[in-house]
Amino acid sequence: MKNELIQTLSGGLIVSCQAYAGEPLYGSDTMAKLAVAAREGGAVGIRANSPEDIAAIKQALDLPVIGIWKSRYDHSPVYITPTRKEAIAVAEAGADIIAIDATPRRRPADERLTDIIDLLRAEHPHCLLMADVSTVEEGVAAEAMGFDIISTTLSGYTDYSPRQTGPDLELIANLAPRVKIPVFAEGRIQSPEQASRCLQLGACAVVIGSAITRPEAITKRFVDGLIPRPELVGKD
Repeated sequence: MKNELIQTLSGGLIVSCQAYAGEPLYGSDTMAKLAVAAREGGAVGIRANSPEDIAAIKQALDLPVIGIWKSRYDHSPVYITPTRKEAIAVAEAGADIIAIDATPRRRPADERLTDIIDLLRAEHPHCLLMADVSTVEEGVAAEAMGFDIISTTLSGYTDYSPRQTGPDLELIANLAPRVKIPVFAEGRIQSPEQASRCLQLGACAVVIGSAITRPEAITKRFVDGLIPRPELVGKD
C-alpha cells in the first residue's frame, strides 16, 4: 500500500486546501468543494488542516489526503501536528498521510517526536508519515527516524532557514540525493514553471496552496502588479 500510494502521487500536484477562522472560505464544506475542484483540475492529492476538514474531504472524494492539525501552544514554536493528540485525531479523521513538524525544536509539554512516531506506527500502521522540515539536516534525520516522506514545508518558517519569496530550490536539490525516501516540494510555489523546476531538481511531487486556493491572496497579487495605462495617469 505504501508504495502504491507514493506512486499515485509521484510526479503530480497536491493541492493544499486550508482556510482559517475569519477568512471568507473558512469551513469544512467549503474546503471539501475546493478539494473537488482541485481534483477536477487534475490534482492527485489534497493536503488539509483539522480533523473536520479532513473528514469532509474524504467523504467528498477518493483522492489521497495529507492531514495536519495546526495547533498553537504556549512555550513552543511547533504548530503543525505538534503532539500525540493532534496526530491521533488526524489519523482517526481518515488521513492517508499524517504530516508532522519534524524540526528539532521544543514540542509542547516536551513531547518527543520519536514517541509520536512510535504511537502512530502502533495504532495506525496503515498511515504514511510525512516529515515537514526546513533544512537538509532535518530531512536526513527524519529518514533515520522512520518517516516515509519528507516535505520542504517549513523552509523559511524556522528562525534558522532562509527567507525567500519563492520555493527553496536549493533545499530540494541538496536534500533529494541525500535520502532514499521521497521528497515533496512545498512552500511559496507560485507558478507551473516553479513547480516543474522542483520536479526537475528531484522532488517526487509538489504541494501548492495559496497560489490555487486562496483567492484573496491571488487577487492581491494581481492588484499589486497592475500597471496603470499611461493615458489614464493623472486623470481624475
